[in-house]
Amino acid sequence: MKRLGKSAVRFIVLGIALYAGVYFAAERLMLHSGRSNPFFKIATMQDSAVDWVILGASHAMPLDFADFNAQMQRETGLRILNLAAPGTGPLYNRFVLEHFLRAHRAKNVLYVVDSFAFYSRSWNEARFADAKLLGRTPLDPAIAGLLLDYVRHEGVDPRALLDYVTGFSKINNRERFARDVWEGEAQFDRVYRPSASAVKKRIAYLYPDSATAAALDRYLETFSTLIATARRAGAGVVVIKMPTPAQYRSQLPDEAGFDLALARLLAAGEVQYRDFSRAIDEPQFYFDSDHLNRDGLTRFFARDLKPILASAKSS
Repeated sequence: MKRLGKSAVRFIVLGIALYAGVYFAAERLMLHSGRSNPFFKIATMQDSAVDWVILGASHAMPLDFADFNAQMQRETGLRILNLAAPGTGPLYNRFVLEHFLRAHRAKNVLYVVDSFAFYSRSWNEARFADAKLLGRTPLDPAIAGLLLDYVRHEGVDPRALLDYVTGFSKINNRERFARDVWEGEAQFDRVYRPSASAVKKRIAYLYPDSATAAALDRYLETFSTLIATARRAGAGVVVIKMPTPAQYRSQLPDEAGFDLALARLLAAGEVQYRDFSRAIDEPQFYFDSDHLNRDGLTRFFARDLKPILASAKSS
């Protein structure tokens, strides 16, 4: 029995050692192929402080496609860090911001707001368990501790924390050798051909749940906490809506109601807000149903965004 017990212990120790080795290799590979994950950007950034942190979902991401972020920095003379991630609502963005502020400072936060992110758990609590995000998030005790707080207090599934600390999604990432680039970046120079069916599918994907007032109230409160977090750290906050085509914009459920509720919240908090959703309607300035391509983003930046970045809080 003693020999059997010792053999079992050796087997368990060997298994743990092998798993640890695979985990270590997966972590190193993730750091080698990293690119767009917000936590990877924080872990590898050179500066302790930036002028702007950009948060939001996929509409904010083209601002960091290819060399566009570098172009914005050259033209403004500002340090800009884009921490947006696809399909992420205010809860996940607050999580990213809180981690960033543990060891870094931002003079300003630019939040690119989308109504879909304020109506569903899919883009908030459930995003913490997304295998693609977890598989590209560096292992960090500070992130694990913060994630534990979100499990305890924000309704995040404990399995997200278990996945993160065990590295399950990282080890089982089938795209482990591919660079971490959102698929939209490959289409950045594409010109979109309008499609009613594509827009319909896109809206159905973005709004998996009914757009209820209760959900909106919950995530607006979460957004308000994010703004308060930024201000406590001494950062100015600017909220914008990115341009979208009329064909897409007209299909958004109760967008007028969302706009009214958002405007009230931001006005009460004296937060600068600019709605550019109608600024560019022509489909040739988009690479798909609702994301600006390079030409569209260049136009938007020069005419609308650059003055905001240049004129905001500088000290």
